[in-house]
Amino acid sequence: MIQICRWIDAHCAESLPLSALAARAGLSPFYFQRRFKAVVGVTPKEYAEARRLESFKREVRAAKDVTEAVYAAGFGSSSRVYERATGRFGMTPGEYRNGAPYLIITYASMPSPMGPLMLAATDRGLCSVQFGSNPSALLANLKAEFPRARLTAMARRGAPAFRAWAQALRRHLDGRLPDLALPVDVRATAFQMLVWNFLRSIPYGQTRTYTQVATGIGRPTAIRAVASACARNRLALVVPCHRVIRGTGNLAGYRWGLERKGVLLEWERKHAVNLGSRKNAPHRRSA
Repeated sequence: MIQICRWIDAHCAESLPLSALAARAGLSPFYFQRRFKAVVGVTPKEYAEARRLESFKREVRAAKDVTEAVYAAGFGSSSRVYERATGRFGMTPGEYRNGAPYLIITYASMPSPMGPLMLAATDRGLCSVQFGSNPSALLANLKAEFPRARLTAMARRGAPAFRAWAQALRRHLDGRLPDLALPVDVRATAFQMLVWNFLRSIPYGQTRTYTQVATGIGRPTAIRAVASACARNRLALVVPCHRVIRGTGNLAGYRWGLERKGVLLEWERKHAVNLGSRKNAPHRRSA
């Protein structure tokens, strides 16, 4: 799959039907798609779309107008790129080019066994989930990360979606919701997206090495790049980069501190055992 990924990288501006990619790999379309997703973490179409959007991000910075960048990146129409860019960037191409000065972000903080946690989201998904020393410091970091956005604290009767995401994080921290399949709204390169998607597939209570992650996304030599993608993650818990460790079994590379990473891994192992025990316990029939 490494060669196929490289071929897509070089031809992402072209039409890439699944049948043609499968033929290049010498596989049936059905098996190729299933195998590609198992290795890379996304479908061939999603991978090509990510590479095309990455090309668009470069083009939109240099082009004289957005339309020029749209076609240079291989999109057939401006409406298509606006649909993709809105889903991937959380903003339209014009907004992205201007630094998203009108982005509205809702935030809230909560206690956790690993210290204060602040989540922030646009109307499309979570854009930041971070641990910190106290809520004030976390808010200052959020303002620094999104200096031109309008930040709004979650109201007592806030948006139902945001409240549901906050509740899911609380349940996850309590060990009652091991899988966090929450929508995210982040800025990411195609490679970062591959790594982060793979991280989200690591089972609760388990770990993988940087080498295993690199191999899992079809880039076995990109170990340092994988570590860099983990370090750039700003969605603690949701993108569980804490589950990636060194081949020696030692902890390394957690932006919120190695001590917190160790506590978090131990917390997950404990609750994974409890969840497994409850799942395997025999059901008693009432008399």
